[in-house]
Amino acid sequence: MAKRTSDTLTLVFEQEEAVIAPAKEIVVAPLTVTTLTKAIRDVLESKFIDITVEGEISNFTHHRSGHRYWTLKDEGAQISCVFWKTRQLSFNMQEGQKVLCRGRLSVYAPRGNYQLDVFQVRPLGIGALQAAYEALFKKLSQEGLFDETRKRQIPRFPKKLGIITSATGAALHDILTVLRRRYPLVDVLFRAAAVQGVGAELEIARAITEMNLIPESERPYVLIVGRGGGSLEDLWSFNEEAVARAIYASKIPIVSAVGHEVDVTIADFVADLRAPTPTAAAELVTPDKNELLSSLTSSAGTLDYFMKRKLTDLRGELMSHSTGYGLKRVLSQVLSEKRSILVQSGSRMESKINHFFELAEARTGRFESVLRTLNPYAVLDRGYAIIQDERGSVISKVKDLPKEKNIEIVFSDGKIRARRTA
Repeated sequence: MAKRTSDTLTLVFEQEEAVIAPAKEIVVAPLTVTTLTKAIRDVLESKFIDITVEGEISNFTHHRSGHRYWTLKDEGAQISCVFWKTRQLSFNMQEGQKVLCRGRLSVYAPRGNYQLDVFQVRPLGIGALQAAYEALFKKLSQEGLFDETRKRQIPRFPKKLGIITSATGAALHDILTVLRRRYPLVDVLFRAAAVQGVGAELEIARAITEMNLIPESERPYVLIVGRGGGSLEDLWSFNEEAVARAIYASKIPIVSAVGHEVDVTIADFVADLRAPTPTAAAELVTPDKNELLSSLTSSAGTLDYFMKRKLTDLRGELMSHSTGYGLKRVLSQVLSEKRSILVQSGSRMESKINHFFELAEARTGRFESVLRTLNPYAVLDRGYAIIQDERGSVISKVKDLPKEKNIEIVFSDGKIRARRTA
């Protein structure tokens, strides 16, 4: 028992020793503030690269540099926001206004805080949207984006048609259905784009720009840009400044087809033509094949009628001239006219030929005179002579006379041989 007790006591004692013994020190290299902040930034900025946040504007500042700063808050939290001056804003931001912001999270290392770098911002609520609509409408109207004088005609028979809308919406199906029924000859070039939500306006504007970058020989003759119906919020992308300016800058005529007939967007005012619906847009930009066939059939019948009538008239006229004196008189008149034309043509031709020979003769005479003047033998008649060596080369200087060799002296009436002796 004692041993047991001793063992127990010893065991208890060892356990107490273990409990009260100091822990071993763990040595870890400390982080710098910069290193820690960079690690936090890498995590946050890589994870939150495109987010949409709604809240209320607080502490709004429009800096003299052009940048805008504010705090976006709700009942439980807040976050700092920045909107750079190079980005487009289609309404006047105000303190206390509820907005929808799309952007990315960024860390500002010098202060050790994070903020929302806002790409687009949109007011929330029907009243705020209407106010933003009216402000942008006034601005673009003053700049002339709505002027009717700059709008272009839509081609009547487009060979290629471009469509910009959602790939999953009903608008694309409706447009293609109408095209197959009305004008299946047209080639369709489709460019998918988001047509709803924050950032959709940039996709629409980019799609319009890309269509215009296609080489002119392959470029669509006209573009349909739009979507099906929806609420004011759903259609808001077509009230954004980016879309309006892309339509205005387009070299391709654009038909705006947004929502239903009662829906009117800023894109409708800038476009070359507004269609009340996507279906109506497809009908406005293409002819109806059935109407074309009917028109061609009618035109063919009319042409056939007038051709037969003209042939009947000509046949009657020919018959009236083919009997007796009438035919002889017509033939005689025709022959007389042709004979007169032939005589006149012959006379003009003879005159031209004589004139040509006169010019040729005069030119020949001038050439003969020049040749006579340039003829070296012509000077021999005036008492000169030409001295040549055995090869016939002219000797013009005494020093060139060969010794002990024959030379020839040419006179106007003959030549003699001679030899230099000294």
